[in-house]
Amino acid sequence: MAAAQSRLSRLPPGRLVLIGGALLLAAYAALWLLVPVSRGLMGSLWFLPGVGLTGAIIANTSGTGGGVVFVPVFNALRELDVMALTPLQVVGVSMAIQSFGMSMGALRWTDRLLHQPEPRALEAQVRTRDFALVVAGGLALSVPGMLLTQRLGSFDQHAVLLGYKAFSILLGTALIAATWTVNARRAERDRLAPGDLAMLAAIGLVGGPITALFSVGVGELVALYLFIRHYPVLLCTGAACVISAISVIAGSVWHIEAGTIVWEVVLLAAPAAMLGGFLARPIAMWLGAKRLKTLDGGWIVLSALYLLWLNA
Repeated sequence: MAAAQSRLSRLPPGRLVLIGGALLLAAYAALWLLVPVSRGLMGSLWFLPGVGLTGAIIANTSGTGGGVVFVPVFNALRELDVMALTPLQVVGVSMAIQSFGMSMGALRWTDRLLHQPEPRALEAQVRTRDFALVVAGGLALSVPGMLLTQRLGSFDQHAVLLGYKAFSILLGTALIAATWTVNARRAERDRLAPGDLAMLAAIGLVGGPITALFSVGVGELVALYLFIRHYPVLLCTGAACVISAISVIAGSVWHIEAGTIVWEVVLLAAPAAMLGGFLARPIAMWLGAKRLKTLDGGWIVLSALYLLWLNA
């Protein structure tokens, strides 16, 4: 691990993003050659690049995953008879789009990790070891749980959604409150506490099955928890983006096998999602920790309330 870290850190700033971005573009081009496409359907879905761009920017500035945008939007489009996707297709499409958008965001944040500027007052430097531990801790139980849920699980999705979003509202509200009270004048934590690693494993155990059901879950929960614990934005958002990217790529495999992905939607939204993933990190840095945490918490609370209202 140390050798790999040393090799990556020797790459010039932006080189990792360039290499990874080229691979993503190659994968996107391959889709055009490999999947069936209806040109007529694509013409009627002209608005999807805007959805992909907006979703990826929000997802990669917060680390919560694009499902916090795509699932409410696609559900709303179904309710308005604009685009009739089944709940399973919504999850499959969301995972496939995020595979491009979250991967680009993960590349951008990892590049930032390898080339960090000097921290300002009350900010902390992020250790590469801590970043890797957060990613490993978040994925260790979540990916197996997600894959098992996709293949074997039988849950009342309505009940899980209500419970998950109610919990998201509590966490989002707690994040906003902590940002402007106990964490307002406190220096960021500069080392990952052992207890937090155990909590991340527990979050992964819960977040994996939720991600299988809704295409979002583990990244959102990890980001919210780390934000509340007052770690640097780079650790909270960056590690959550990496966790989300790996999760949705792994989760997309089952949906491809099951034939639940509407490829026209993915082909239209994926390029804009990659652009959003590229733009998100500088937007997050420009916002600053307080405004970013407040906006993230607010979005999670409002989108959760909308989904609860939609499913009431």
